[in-house]
Amino acid sequence: MAILEVKVIPVGTEAPSLSSYIRECYQVAEQNDDVDLVVTPTSTILEGPLNRVIEIAQAMHQEPFSHHIERVMTTITIDERRDKPEDMDDMVSAVFAEEDDQDT
Repeated sequence: MAILEVKVIPVGTEAPSLSSYIRECYQVAEQNDDVDLVVTPTSTILEGPLNRVIEIAQAMHQEPFSHHIERVMTTITIDERRDKPEDMDDMVSAVFAEEDDQDT
């Protein structure tokens, strides 16, 4: 299971607000039932098989081009752990755990 953070930034939009572009990128991602996602103030987090989250991130990157945007900058961070099963909730819980666990 991989956790991928994707930030899609269209460059050269007519207005400073990017929320409509972000919403459309999110809508691309939410069409995939095999991947969990969370929107944050600055990015979207995808959780699922590595090949799927990369495929979805690529589709999200392509979305602004369908609205005649000529340049898109996308940042992707991938966190994939193979020593034990772990999901987004586990990772957040580990941050707020009372005891320091060396296995997280």
